[in-house]
Amino acid sequence: MVEALPETVLKPRYRQDELSAGIVHFGVGNFHRSHQAVYLDALFNLGLDQDWAIIGAGVRTADEEMRRKLAVQDYLTTVVEQEADRSQARVIGSMIDFLPVGDLDGILRTLADPAIRIVSLTVTEGGYYIDPASLRFDPDHLEIIADAANLDAPNTVFGLILAGLKLRRAAGAPPFTVLSCDNIPGNGRVTRNAVVGLAQLVDAELADWVDANVAFPNSMVDRITPATTDRERTALQRDFGIVDRCPVFCEEFKQWVIEDHFSAGRPALERVGVQFVDDVGPYELMKIRILNGGHATIAYAAGLLDIEFVHEAMADPLIRAFLAKVEREEIIPTVPPVPGTDLGDYYTLIERRFANPKIGDTIQRLCYDGANRQPKFILPTAADRVARGQSVAGLALVSALWARHCFGETESGAPISPNDTNWDRLSSLAKLARREPEAWLSMTEIFGELAADPTYVASFTDALSSLWSVGGRPTLERYLATER
Repeated sequence: MVEALPETVLKPRYRQDELSAGIVHFGVGNFHRSHQAVYLDALFNLGLDQDWAIIGAGVRTADEEMRRKLAVQDYLTTVVEQEADRSQARVIGSMIDFLPVGDLDGILRTLADPAIRIVSLTVTEGGYYIDPASLRFDPDHLEIIADAANLDAPNTVFGLILAGLKLRRAAGAPPFTVLSCDNIPGNGRVTRNAVVGLAQLVDAELADWVDANVAFPNSMVDRITPATTDRERTALQRDFGIVDRCPVFCEEFKQWVIEDHFSAGRPALERVGVQFVDDVGPYELMKIRILNGGHATIAYAAGLLDIEFVHEAMADPLIRAFLAKVEREEIIPTVPPVPGTDLGDYYTLIERRFANPKIGDTIQRLCYDGANRQPKFILPTAADRVARGQSVAGLALVSALWARHCFGETESGAPISPNDTNWDRLSSLAKLARREPEAWLSMTEIFGELAADPTYVASFTDALSSLWSVGGRPTLERYLATER
């Protein structure tokens, strides 16, 4: 299959049948295939560490659908890296197998295999069974309770991971590292809390063993990777002559910073650009606040104004100016220094990345799952500023735009499709908040102490009232006219 690819396409310089697995990855979506899988492909192309190939796994229906699509093309993925003035397609082969969803015996047997030394995961921000505001593990979630009652037949990612670790402990095999690749502050710590928290419900000694012996390194991941549609599949065939059921289109830029703490070794990913550090915190805070917070800043403003693509939002002078003011006056000042990084230059890079017309990243994607994303990407920054006695007018306006979005209509009257697992509750509160803005802040599990802070409440109430009384563009213009 690889040999038949056009000459313009970059191909693996290794044979898949010469690779052996060292990683099981849960959640084989677009981001994983544009990021972790690409770094490993580059490493294998150097002839290095070819015993660290990936086996895919998952628990959702969508995971099984992805497995079927990849299986018929030998688990190969076409990754198209795009900048405004160029595009390059490469086929990667760093995945060599994908376990069927529901094959409990097969998954546990693989997790128990000492050859598997890392279990990584991208299960989205909402997949960690945590309270959105505090990021604490929720032991009362029904799925967690079910796994705790029957760990021999778990149904969650964390149940499977714990069951695999339990088998390794019983066999005297070293534990694998659990590596989160999701955009969550302290993702390693959050993952540890989920696995150890579940273990505490099952067996205190097992929980102590996991806590003492399993590494959960924090990591920061970054690469803008939109969903794949027929638009991308058509472009791939037209421009590169490749038919791929599930290609990945992404930007050229990528970054991966990992805490150098592993239970059973790791591949030499520093050879292909991964940064291994003692403390991921500064990089993570920079990325989550400036990039993810930036996405949240433009998302609901653009959605309210019927803008479809991110690059189109960046081409709108009002939205671009709104982003710049919120970033420079309210977000960036809360970010501590980052080794080897100028925060002003980093923001300039973010602007360029957002404005890339080739990516086709959608505003709809950025608006998804606000109930999980706002407490991670926007509200902690607002809380920091309130604690310092500083203005939160822009950040409160971002959250007010989210509330207006959840009303379910754009300013033109076009319907907004449900895009959150809590949509019914959100839309109900958004309707109440049209007349009583503080009704939105009743979600204390999301807003935490901000819900009762006079400065934040006043800024939020003013912003949402303005959105309803005069509309989106006049409200943004009023904010831009205010002096710092």
